[in-house]
Amino acid sequence: MREFTVSKNESGQRLDRWLTKTLPALPAPLAQKFLRLKKVKCNGKPARRDDRLQTGDLLQLYINDEFFEQPTEENAFLQILQPDLRILHEDEHILILDKPSGLLCHPDDKEYINTLLTHLQAYLYQNHTWRPREEGAFAPALCNRIDRNTGGIVIAAKTAEALRIMNEKIKTRELSKYYLAVVHGVMKQKSGKLENFLLRDMTNAQVSVHNRPIPNGKTAITHYKVLAESRGLSLVECLLETGRTHQIRTQFAHAGHPLLGDNKYGHIKYNAPFGRSVQALYSYKLVLDFPTDAGILNHLKGKSFQVEAIDFVPEFFPKFKL
Repeated sequence: MREFTVSKNESGQRLDRWLTKTLPALPAPLAQKFLRLKKVKCNGKPARRDDRLQTGDLLQLYINDEFFEQPTEENAFLQILQPDLRILHEDEHILILDKPSGLLCHPDDKEYINTLLTHLQAYLYQNHTWRPREEGAFAPALCNRIDRNTGGIVIAAKTAEALRIMNEKIKTRELSKYYLAVVHGVMKQKSGKLENFLLRDMTNAQVSVHNRPIPNGKTAITHYKVLAESRGLSLVECLLETGRTHQIRTQFAHAGHPLLGDNKYGHIKYNAPFGRSVQALYSYKLVLDFPTDAGILNHLKGKSFQVEAIDFVPEFFPKFKL
């Protein structure tokens, strides 16, 4: 509980507006809820939102300490009133999440509230699983990330040990990540491997593909299998052997089969007739192979997880079932 004495300059304000100014990290709907629950008192009595404050009034706020801090990227989860997560699996150590296309994994310089990470932290905070103000408290984190306009499976760690183990498993490629993509054209080889060297241009946020090794280039290997064909499009399952930035998008474009909707590495004129302006790409299945010991995550060894639905599959391949 914290106490405030109303100053002369604050006199005459409505209580709800005073709360907004004094606790900018407290969302207005939550402030109204605290008022209804009588967690805000004025001179010892439950206060109402439209009460007019007077000089010398004593306000008592029975509100979590987190809301008295200034809004920052670190406490952005406080602004999420109703966390929106598609949870495929949850245990005491990790969550397997299905991130929708269009949602950032991590905050950036333009958006730091509506991200997968903040929704995750809000969910755990509101469930009392995570107590951020405890000394040395671990902040829930994402073990992997996918592009904003790519949907699919993201692994989240609820404990420091789970994060350490899962990061190591990803690094040593002890798990298998499968993607579904829609590409332009009919592929001559219905299954195979794309192997190139990718060079990332950080300035232009662009990746180029090369058939031979080049300085600073990284090997990229994608195994693929065509699952269906329709309307000059192919539905392709991709298994990543490496995990480079824009790997699937650039490799298929380089092979003459750019992803549907990918105007960055494809062509607007080919995408426009299909009415899609973002890449048709989804990380749809995860297999936790774990050939070596996984400690507290051993119970997940050999398990697989798959998303329930992908918007572009029934739209372009209505006869195909996940």
